[in-house]
Amino acid sequence: MRTSRERSAIAAGSPSCTDSLRAASSGWEPVGIVCSKSVIEVILRRPQSQGLIVARNTDNSTDNDARYELNQDSTSAGKGRPTPTRKEKEEARKRPLVSNDRAEARRQSRAVLATEREKQRIGMANGVEKYMPARDRGVQRRYVRDYIDARTSIGEFLIPVMVIVLIATVVPSPEVQVGAFGLLWLFFIAAVIDCVIVGLIIRKKLAAKFGADKVEAGLRWYAAMRALQLRLMRLPKPQVKRRQYPS
Repeated sequence: MRTSRERSAIAAGSPSCTDSLRAASSGWEPVGIVCSKSVIEVILRRPQSQGLIVARNTDNSTDNDARYELNQDSTSAGKGRPTPTRKEKEEARKRPLVSNDRAEARRQSRAVLATEREKQRIGMANGVEKYMPARDRGVQRRYVRDYIDARTSIGEFLIPVMVIVLIATVVPSPEVQVGAFGLLWLFFIAAVIDCVIVGLIIRKKLAAKFGADKVEAGLRWYAAMRALQLRLMRLPKPQVKRRQYPS
């Protein structure tokens, strides 16, 4: 809605003022047409709700945003390495995180898992703490392993004796078979007695080294199970030589 002063100015019959008003409402101003002073005052004094809407040039703000993004990229790239170029960023965005070929993706996944398992196996065999299961972790359990590996236990020969007895049962002689089974039972009883003795020795040494109230539970059983295994079959592998007892 035009104000009373605008209508009076248009009613005066000034074509230049009419053209100026139309040009102002459409967002452009015709060249060579000058509006009268009264109409200019009317336009300037119109309320803000009825004012003319002038489009702002957003080129400068776009350029500023682009420069800000470039600065952010260069800052986030970190020190010590060059800022990635636009071509490198585009190639990184185009590179898929997962291969489109499902068979190839499965092969890559299996290869990664195999590498991790092999690393864990080697680490556990060499006694690396972070690759060992919970039952083998700890300073006291390492002490038990070193002590058992340094001594010669009767139980570590139990499996070879059982193989010999199994072969003896094939011999068609009752005397040989009875003698083989008797030898196996005697050897088994001796291995159990040896495990009990080594368990008591281990507990005494741990109490002297770490304190009687700080000895972990289940270490005698842990020592007995390791003493019944062949030295070559023990995991983690022995880290000490024979008779090289821990201090």
